[in-house]
Amino acid sequence: MQSQATYNYKVVRQFAVMTVIWGIVGMLVGVIIAAQLVWPELNVHEWLSYGRLRPLHTNAVIFAFGGCALFATSYFAVQRTSHAPLFAPGLAAFTFWGWQLVIVLAAVSLPLGITSGKEYAELEWPIDILITLVWVSYAVVFFGTIVKRTVSHIYVANWFFGGFILTVAVLHLVNSAAVPVTLFKSYSAYAGVQDAMVQWWYGHNAVGFFLTAGFLGMMYYFVPKQAGRPVYSYRLSVVHFWALIFTYMWAGPHHLHYTALPDWTQSVGMIFSLILLAPSWGGMINGIMTLSGAWHKLRDDPILKFMITSLSFYGMSTFEGPMMSIKTVNALSHYTDWTVGHVHSGALGWVAMISIGSIYYLLPRLFGKPEMASKKLIEVHFWIATIGVVLYIASMWIAGVMQGLMWRATNVDGTLTYSFVESVKATYPFWTIRLLGGLLFLSGMLIMAYNMFLTMAGGKAVNAPVLAPAAAH
Repeated sequence: MQSQATYNYKVVRQFAVMTVIWGIVGMLVGVIIAAQLVWPELNVHEWLSYGRLRPLHTNAVIFAFGGCALFATSYFAVQRTSHAPLFAPGLAAFTFWGWQLVIVLAAVSLPLGITSGKEYAELEWPIDILITLVWVSYAVVFFGTIVKRTVSHIYVANWFFGGFILTVAVLHLVNSAAVPVTLFKSYSAYAGVQDAMVQWWYGHNAVGFFLTAGFLGMMYYFVPKQAGRPVYSYRLSVVHFWALIFTYMWAGPHHLHYTALPDWTQSVGMIFSLILLAPSWGGMINGIMTLSGAWHKLRDDPILKFMITSLSFYGMSTFEGPMMSIKTVNALSHYTDWTVGHVHSGALGWVAMISIGSIYYLLPRLFGKPEMASKKLIEVHFWIATIGVVLYIASMWIAGVMQGLMWRATNVDGTLTYSFVESVKATYPFWTIRLLGGLLFLSGMLIMAYNMFLTMAGGKAVNAPVLAPAAAH
């Protein structure tokens, strides 16, 4: 009777489609704020000003685009590797609608200036409560599915997804602790330097778990599937998991170098950031080496190109991050556009590209098609996106180093060589190149949406039969 059951693809389909939709929305806001830096007159209204739209952009790309990608892929992978349909399908449906409501509330409240003012945790307390309810439901569905699995093994992708779900829950609860004053305003439960410490423990681990561990779960499932090869080293993947989740937790203080945070705390953050290079590169090598014996597939498989390129950006970002955490390097890089370049080499190069590749893998299977409607369009998307990322991060690296050098330049008498506004003026050409890079990446997402709707139009929603325990997943 078990083999008669089907996997629950409905919620996977919903999240997969919304990943592409929210990707376009979030990246469009990013392009608008990039344009506002080049043409300040585009700040036409306080609701649409840079200061209001910037947190909307980060929330939309991280939690709407990235979040929907994580829900879709984790729900798909946990069912396939557990050989069991999703636990509590009603609760799974709630996670979809609840998460969309969170996103819509964010899109309304942030432009209105309703914010807690905390990076990546700007949403006010009623929305935070809704996030908690959705996240607890997500954990129940995910771990419930693992409990009811019909195979004894728990595949490594589920370790990463599980680690991400549990850690994000703890991060959210601790950092969002606040005293409500009105329906739209609350004050943090922490004060001063403790508030900063808790915030960057949260902020960097949002990067470490939401934007790294979760997407590594995606990588460990979809790269071997698309390549048709087993993971290069299963032992390395388990070492990667434990080393990563232990080390990441301690790296947050590197965001607070040369601040009121105690010096020893800053040093601990720096040391753990440097140690973090080892598990990060172990994971990257494991992913890329999965193509051993299958490198020829890269020639004509654009989905695999997205996945392997994403791993290259993951390797680059996770080298750059530890390097920027070194205090002397940070003295030059901090508060400059170099940080923006680093964030986007991770966000666009790693997170977006592995998500795009995984969603391209999923869509035909969810709509009963052998492949996406147009393979050529995936190829075009890949090259547009890659050129866009390179233009974006190269311009920001150059701008950032230039800014850092201009700000610290002094004359013989000790006075500053440049005023701040001169550094702003010198940055304009690079902001223009960044805008072009962002436009290219957004164009790629529009091509993806067109391809997605073509695929959906020619197919119909399907749910695959649950595999017998002995069968391959």
